[in-house]
Amino acid sequence: MTEGILRVSEIFGPTIQGEGPLIGHPTVFVRLGGCDYRCSWCDTLHAVDPKFRATWMPMDAATVWAKVTRLSGGDPVMISLSGGNPAIQPLGGVIARGKAEGYRFALETQGSIDRAWFADLDHLILSPKPPSSGMVTDWGKLADCLQAAGDGPQVSLKVVVMDEADYTFAKGVASRFPTLPLTLQPGNHTPPSPDTEDGAIDLDGIGERLRWLAERVTADRWFSARVLPQLHVMIWGNRRGV
Repeated sequence: MTEGILRVSEIFGPTIQGEGPLIGHPTVFVRLGGCDYRCSWCDTLHAVDPKFRATWMPMDAATVWAKVTRLSGGDPVMISLSGGNPAIQPLGGVIARGKAEGYRFALETQGSIDRAWFADLDHLILSPKPPSSGMVTDWGKLADCLQAAGDGPQVSLKVVVMDEADYTFAKGVASRFPTLPLTLQPGNHTPPSPDTEDGAIDLDGIGERLRWLAERVTADRWFSARVLPQLHVMIWGNRRGV
């Protein structure tokens, strides 16, 4: 990839952040293409699978920022850097432009790649993937991400929970990083097809998992964890660009 050129899957908003510690906050999304993981339940395959590479737009930081400011109307809303794994991309230039104009930046990553510009973020959400994903977390690399962030952003953790094994994994994550706030998110039963605009979801199934997780946490008296849904899925289903 040419230095300074980003592969952009989509830029959209303003909308609200649908998951994690910033749930409900107004935001503009910059979703980057490409990922070093292949999670079994990935809900953004259009930004992950190389077969969609032709749809990823090569853009420099100035072009990305021009679209962001058009969407935001120049109001310094939160910018959510997402993927795929956005840490693959050279985002330092976009962040520098936005910070100079009073915008704030949040980035979510699985913690497999660290970048010096993590320190310039306002929020860094590290989301190590549980057993149901089929991926294995490299804790040394995740620690490198924390070191790169330093005292710059507010750092938090998010774990998707599909089943009991994932719940046990999340408890282990909390034990490893007891000072970091942790959000638990019930997984989506029906991840979207990247080939269609089908927004259908199993809302009953998602609700059942959410209830199970809430009851599991309270029964364990795990009072430091937050249990939150994917709010955007509950509002708009699995549609892209919302």
